[in-house]
Amino acid sequence: MTDSPLRILLVDDHPVVRHGLKAMFAERPDMDVVAEAADGRAALDVLTGGPGGGRTEVDVVLMDLRMGAGMDGVTAIRRITELDSPPPVLVLTTYDTDADILAAVEAGATGYMLKDAPPDQLCEAVHAAARGQTALAPDVANRLMARLRSPHPALSGRELEILGLLARGLSNRAISRELFISEATVKTHLVHVFDKLGVDNRTAAITTALQRGLIRVE
Repeated sequence: MTDSPLRILLVDDHPVVRHGLKAMFAERPDMDVVAEAADGRAALDVLTGGPGGGRTEVDVVLMDLRMGAGMDGVTAIRRITELDSPPPVLVLTTYDTDADILAAVEAGATGYMLKDAPPDQLCEAVHAAARGQTALAPDVANRLMARLRSPHPALSGRELEILGLLARGLSNRAISRELFISEATVKTHLVHVFDKLGVDNRTAAITTALQRGLIRVE
């Protein structure tokens, strides 16, 4: 008796990307795309049966990170992991900065792949995720290893998040509102960021972070 194909939920805001992935998986007897979603909210509806739709059982969620105005991938991953018996979530994105990788991993992603991955490598990662194993793109694994080996103190997920907002031009007050923390807390985090990066001002912090690939500019 043959094993049933893995049931996959594709989550990406680009219909062309979903179509391409669906066509790729359709060529494999061991995989079946059973549902699609254009953002994180729609993905949750597929998994929970609301609003107005039936609940779909899946073995792996293949999740993009940035999805226009809809719920982003990191938020969706966090919400999915809070479900009863949640399926594993494998990130599939174009973004490979420390900030993106850490945010996804901290939210509960099982693996992290890049969209330029060879089809066989992506399919292997889907199978690994279904088994509950970590699946990382080589470049992502290298970044994580470099982070561990770096002589520089590593920035935390929250520090990277604040640095990313800083790069978008937000003031301390705006950052505090965005993250629901006090301005004093923002200032404390920035002191730690400056110290870890070896800089003494916001501009230098942003420049250094971009050069090291820690953050990206939207």
